[in-house]
Amino acid sequence: MRKTVIAATVLVVVVLAVVLVVRGRPPEPAAAPAPAVKTTTVQRGDLANTRTLQAQLGFGAARPVKGAAGTVTKLPATGQNTEPGKELYRVDDQPVVVFIGATPLFRALDTPGLKGSDVAVVMDNLAALGYSVGTRPRDATKAELTHRVIDAVKKWQKALGVEQTGTLAPGRVLVLDRPMRVGTVKAQLGEPAAEELFELTPTTRLVSLQVPVSEAGVLKADLPVTIMRPDNRPVPAKVTSVTQVAATADNGGSPKADVVITPDNPADVGDLDTAPVRLMVTTESRTGVLTVPLAALIALKEGGYAVQLPSGALKAVKTGLYSQDKVEISGDGVTDGLEVVTAQ
Repeated sequence: MRKTVIAATVLVVVVLAVVLVVRGRPPEPAAAPAPAVKTTTVQRGDLANTRTLQAQLGFGAARPVKGAAGTVTKLPATGQNTEPGKELYRVDDQPVVVFIGATPLFRALDTPGLKGSDVAVVMDNLAALGYSVGTRPRDATKAELTHRVIDAVKKWQKALGVEQTGTLAPGRVLVLDRPMRVGTVKAQLGEPAAEELFELTPTTRLVSLQVPVSEAGVLKADLPVTIMRPDNRPVPAKVTSVTQVAATADNGGSPKADVVITPDNPADVGDLDTAPVRLMVTTESRTGVLTVPLAALIALKEGGYAVQLPSGALKAVKTGLYSQDKVEISGDGVTDGLEVVTAQ
């Protein structure tokens, strides 16, 4: 009987100990929820790749100007624009005047009856200034220095404040093909006028750069580009010209291409004279294509790519243009708005 009581007592103690141990255990952790799947949608849009080039904003290529015999007595100011029929500088205290045309004055126009394209330049400019010169022949080589033209020259000389001779000497008229702007002034007063006096540039601000011919690629005339100003404001522009330059030691011994770009609206850079700028050139583009983030692409072991649907199924796709973090895709069942899995 005693043994039975002892055994029962031991059993009770063991049961209590087991209960205490079980109660002292921390609770079993709950099963972790399935990781959330991040998705995105196929979207229709435009893709483009751009190339950034360093360039220089300025007034384009400069043209040096030399005078005729005599001494420089007055020089133009840097930045001054030429004006047809007006004085630009002086030699021996006599004005040198700008005319616009295609033929320079290569001889003295001092005898009635002289004919030639230089006479045509004089007639065209005087007519543009409001002087009566008669009818100029359509063929410039047949333009004649008549008494009427000589009278117009005298009236113009009077307005200019010089002796009214009715004659014109080559060194007294600078013929330009268009209005221009004075760039660097190189001469000093009192120096011989036959030396280089100053440079003329176009009046319109241009962007210029030089690139290896092998890299010129997409740079073609009329190509739309974007000029990024020093303050990062974008300026729409177009490529004006691409001219190949022969290889020289100065350009590294390889052929280069001189590229000129003109802003669509010159006023967009009107507050700048010269400045370094960046040129943004679109090298490839696609419009209205289906795109997904690169993170949605899955590389297949057998080659190619696929996108994964939220159900886990894979859908093979063909890739097109890659642009930054997006890629063009196409394939059976690939539509605008299709939901696909993307990497976390």
